[in-house]
Amino acid sequence: MRILVVEDEKKVAAFIKRGLEQESYAVDIAHDGKEGELYAETNEYDVIILDIMLPGKSGLEVLKGLKEKGIKAPVLLLTARDSVEDKVEGLNLGADDYLTKPFAFEELLARLRALMRRGTYTTPVLKFADLSLDPVTRKARRGDKEVELTVKEYALLEYLLRNPNRVLSRTVIAEHVWDQTFDSETNVVDVYINHLRNKLDKDFPKKLIHTVRGVGYVLKED
Repeated sequence: MRILVVEDEKKVAAFIKRGLEQESYAVDIAHDGKEGELYAETNEYDVIILDIMLPGKSGLEVLKGLKEKGIKAPVLLLTARDSVEDKVEGLNLGADDYLTKPFAFEELLARLRALMRRGTYTTPVLKFADLSLDPVTRKARRGDKEVELTVKEYALLEYLLRNPNRVLSRTVIAEHVWDQTFDSETNVVDVYINHLRNKLDKDFPKKLIHTVRGVGYVLKED
Protein backbone atom coordinates (compact mmCIF):
# COMPACT_ATOMS: atom_id res chain seq x y z
CA MET A 1 0.00 0.00 0.00
CA ARG A 2 1.11 3.54 -0.74
CA ILE A 3 1.19 6.31 1.87
CA LEU A 4 1.84 10.04 1.49
CA VAL A 5 3.56 11.80 4.40
CA VAL A 6 3.37 15.61 4.36
CA GLU A 7 5.75 16.79 7.09
CA ASP A 8 8.15 19.74 7.02
CA GLU A 9 10.41 18.49 9.84
CA LYS A 10 12.82 16.37 7.83
CA LYS A 11 13.96 14.24 10.75
CA VAL A 12 10.35 13.40 11.65
CA ALA A 13 9.52 12.67 8.00
CA ALA A 14 12.57 10.40 7.65
CA PHE A 15 11.67 8.60 10.90
CA ILE A 16 8.11 7.92 9.68
CA LYS A 17 9.27 6.88 6.19
CA ARG A 18 11.87 4.46 7.54
CA GLY A 19 9.43 2.84 9.95
CA LEU A 20 6.64 2.48 7.39
CA GLU A 21 8.95 1.03 4.76
CA GLN A 22 10.03 -1.60 7.30
CA GLU A 23 6.33 -2.47 7.53
CA SER A 24 6.17 -3.03 3.73
CA TYR A 25 4.49 0.27 2.81
CA ALA A 26 5.56 2.42 -0.15
CA VAL A 27 6.05 5.97 1.15
CA ASP A 28 6.23 9.35 -0.61
CA ILE A 29 7.38 12.44 1.29
CA ALA A 30 6.41 16.09 0.78
CA HIS A 31 7.92 18.85 2.92
CA ASP A 32 5.42 21.67 2.41
CA GLY A 33 1.69 22.10 1.94
CA LYS A 34 1.70 22.97 -1.76
CA GLU A 35 3.93 20.01 -2.66
CA GLY A 36 1.79 17.68 -0.54
CA GLU A 37 -1.39 18.88 -2.20
CA LEU A 38 0.14 18.33 -5.65
CA TYR A 39 1.23 14.78 -4.74
CA ALA A 40 -2.21 13.93 -3.37
CA GLU A 41 -3.96 15.26 -6.49
CA THR A 42 -1.72 13.49 -9.00
CA ASN A 43 -1.17 10.10 -7.30
CA GLU A 44 -3.39 7.47 -5.72
CA TYR A 45 -2.72 6.95 -2.00
CA ASP A 46 -4.22 4.55 0.50
CA VAL A 47 -3.62 6.94 3.43
CA ILE A 48 -2.34 10.51 3.78
CA ILE A 49 -0.43 11.54 6.93
CA LEU A 50 -0.70 15.33 7.07
CA ASP A 51 1.02 17.70 9.49
CA ILE A 52 -1.03 20.78 10.41
CA MET A 53 1.86 23.26 10.71
CA LEU A 54 3.33 23.42 7.20
CA PRO A 55 5.10 26.12 5.15
CA GLY A 56 3.46 27.34 1.94
CA LYS A 57 0.01 26.10 2.87
CA SER A 58 -1.22 24.83 6.22
CA GLY A 59 -2.30 21.24 6.67
CA LEU A 60 -5.89 22.33 7.31
CA GLU A 61 -5.92 24.34 4.07
CA VAL A 62 -4.53 21.32 2.21
CA LEU A 63 -7.13 19.06 3.82
CA LYS A 64 -9.98 21.37 2.88
CA GLY A 65 -8.77 21.58 -0.72
CA LEU A 66 -8.39 17.81 -1.07
CA LYS A 67 -11.87 17.14 0.25
CA GLU A 68 -13.35 19.75 -2.09
CA LYS A 69 -11.61 18.00 -5.00
CA GLY A 70 -13.06 14.64 -3.97
CA ILE A 71 -9.82 12.96 -2.81
CA LYS A 72 -11.07 9.93 -0.91
CA ALA A 73 -7.88 8.72 0.80
CA PRO A 74 -8.29 8.75 4.60
CA VAL A 75 -6.30 11.51 6.31
CA LEU A 76 -4.44 11.25 9.61
CA LEU A 77 -3.51 14.68 10.97
CA LEU A 78 -0.29 15.23 12.90
CA THR A 79 -0.30 18.18 15.27
CA ALA A 80 1.97 19.68 17.90
CA ARG A 81 -1.11 21.50 19.19
CA ASP A 82 -3.12 19.77 21.86
CA SER A 83 -6.14 22.07 21.90
CA VAL A 84 -9.64 20.70 21.43
CA GLU A 85 -10.43 23.48 18.93
CA ASP A 86 -7.66 22.44 16.52
CA LYS A 87 -8.70 18.80 16.63
CA VAL A 88 -12.37 19.60 16.14
CA GLU A 89 -11.58 21.91 13.19
CA GLY A 90 -9.54 19.19 11.51
CA LEU A 91 -12.21 16.55 12.00
CA ASN A 92 -14.91 18.92 10.76
CA LEU A 93 -12.88 19.55 7.60
CA GLY A 94 -12.83 15.84 6.84
CA ALA A 95 -9.84 14.37 8.68
CA ASP A 96 -10.37 10.76 9.76
CA ASP A 97 -8.11 10.83 12.83
CA TYR A 98 -5.37 12.86 14.49
CA LEU A 99 -2.18 12.18 16.44
CA THR A 100 -0.46 14.65 18.76
CA LYS A 101 3.33 15.04 18.62
CA PRO A 102 5.47 13.57 20.04
CA PHE A 103 4.07 10.10 19.40
CA ALA A 104 5.24 6.50 19.56
CA PHE A 105 5.61 4.85 16.16
CA GLU A 106 3.53 1.88 17.34
CA GLU A 107 0.61 4.24 17.99
CA LEU A 108 0.96 5.69 14.48
CA LEU A 109 0.87 2.16 13.04
CA ALA A 110 -2.18 1.25 15.10
CA ARG A 111 -4.06 4.33 13.91
CA LEU A 112 -3.14 3.66 10.27
CA ARG A 113 -4.39 0.08 10.53
CA ALA A 114 -7.62 1.32 12.11
CA LEU A 115 -8.14 3.77 9.21
CA MET A 116 -7.59 1.01 6.68
CA ARG A 117 -10.07 -1.26 8.45
CA ARG A 118 -12.68 1.50 8.25
CA GLY A 119 -12.12 1.92 4.51
CA THR A 120 -11.63 -0.65 1.78
CA TYR A 121 -9.23 -2.80 3.78
CA THR A 122 -11.68 -4.71 5.95
CA THR A 123 -10.66 -8.35 5.45
CA PRO A 124 -8.34 -9.56 8.24
CA VAL A 125 -6.94 -12.42 6.11
CA LEU A 126 -6.71 -11.93 2.36
CA LYS A 127 -7.75 -15.00 0.37
CA PHE A 128 -7.91 -16.03 -3.25
CA ALA A 129 -8.42 -19.65 -4.35
CA ASP A 130 -6.12 -21.67 -2.05
CA LEU A 131 -3.79 -18.70 -1.46
CA SER A 132 -4.00 -16.66 1.75
CA LEU A 133 -2.07 -13.83 3.37
CA ASP A 134 -2.39 -12.68 6.97
CA PRO A 135 -1.52 -8.95 7.24
CA VAL A 136 -1.00 -9.29 11.00
CA THR A 137 1.49 -12.16 11.02
CA ARG A 138 2.77 -11.44 7.47
CA LYS A 139 2.46 -15.16 6.72
CA ALA A 140 1.44 -16.48 3.31
CA ARG A 141 0.03 -19.93 2.57
CA ARG A 142 -0.63 -21.78 -0.65
CA GLY A 143 -2.71 -24.83 0.18
CA ASP A 144 -0.98 -26.49 3.16
CA LYS A 145 2.37 -24.88 2.40
CA GLU A 146 3.57 -21.88 4.43
CA VAL A 147 5.60 -19.43 2.34
CA GLU A 148 8.28 -17.08 3.66
CA LEU A 149 8.28 -13.65 1.99
CA THR A 150 10.69 -10.74 1.92
CA VAL A 151 9.37 -7.24 2.67
CA LYS A 152 8.87 -6.34 -1.02
CA GLU A 153 7.46 -9.77 -1.90
CA TYR A 154 4.90 -9.33 0.86
CA ALA A 155 3.95 -5.84 -0.36
CA LEU A 156 3.60 -7.07 -3.93
CA LEU A 157 1.50 -10.08 -2.98
CA GLU A 158 -0.73 -7.97 -0.74
CA TYR A 159 -1.42 -5.59 -3.62
CA LEU A 160 -2.25 -8.46 -5.98
CA LEU A 161 -4.58 -10.02 -3.40
CA ARG A 162 -6.40 -6.73 -2.87
CA ASN A 163 -6.99 -6.53 -6.62
CA PRO A 164 -7.86 -10.06 -7.81
CA ASN A 165 -8.99 -10.52 -11.43
CA ARG A 166 -7.83 -6.98 -12.22
CA VAL A 167 -5.11 -6.50 -14.84
CA LEU A 168 -2.41 -4.37 -13.20
CA SER A 169 0.16 -2.57 -15.31
CA ARG A 170 3.80 -2.57 -14.27
CA THR A 171 3.55 1.17 -13.65
CA VAL A 172 0.55 0.84 -11.32
CA ILE A 173 2.23 -2.01 -9.42
CA ALA A 174 5.43 0.01 -9.07
CA GLU A 175 3.54 3.06 -7.78
CA HIS A 176 1.92 1.04 -5.00
CA VAL A 177 4.82 -1.17 -3.98
CA TRP A 178 7.72 1.24 -4.49
CA ASP A 179 7.89 5.03 -3.95
CA GLN A 180 8.08 8.00 -6.32
CA THR A 181 11.83 7.55 -6.83
CA PHE A 182 11.17 4.23 -8.59
CA ASP A 183 12.88 3.96 -11.98
CA SER A 184 10.20 2.81 -14.42
CA GLU A 185 12.89 1.70 -16.88
CA THR A 186 14.07 -1.15 -14.64
CA ASN A 187 12.66 -4.69 -14.69
CA VAL A 188 12.35 -4.93 -10.90
CA VAL A 189 8.58 -5.60 -11.07
CA ASP A 190 9.14 -8.58 -13.36
CA VAL A 191 11.92 -9.85 -11.09
CA TYR A 192 9.69 -9.79 -8.01
CA ILE A 193 6.77 -11.33 -9.88
CA ASN A 194 9.10 -14.20 -10.76
CA HIS A 195 10.11 -14.51 -7.10
CA LEU A 196 6.43 -14.88 -6.14
CA ARG A 197 5.78 -17.38 -8.92
CA ASN A 198 8.67 -19.55 -7.74
CA LYS A 199 7.31 -19.48 -4.21
CA LEU A 200 3.56 -19.65 -4.87
CA ASP A 201 2.93 -21.24 -8.29
CA LYS A 202 5.90 -23.44 -9.12
CA ASP A 203 4.83 -26.52 -7.12
CA PHE A 204 1.11 -26.26 -7.91
CA PRO A 205 -0.71 -27.38 -11.09
CA LYS A 206 -3.10 -24.40 -10.93
CA LYS A 207 -1.23 -21.14 -11.62
CA LEU A 208 -2.56 -17.93 -10.10
CA ILE A 209 -0.18 -15.19 -11.28
CA HIS A 210 -0.58 -14.58 -15.01
CA THR A 211 1.17 -12.31 -17.50
CA VAL A 212 -0.90 -10.04 -19.74
CA ARG A 213 1.35 -9.35 -22.71
CA GLY A 214 2.26 -5.73 -23.20
CA VAL A 215 0.37 -4.66 -20.08
CA GLY A 216 1.33 -6.32 -16.81
CA TYR A 217 -0.01 -9.00 -14.51
CA VAL A 218 -3.24 -10.37 -13.08
CA LEU A 219 -4.05 -12.65 -10.15
CA LYS A 220 -6.71 -15.07 -11.40
CA GLU A 221 -7.60 -18.74 -11.59
CA ASP A 222 -6.94 -20.59 -14.84
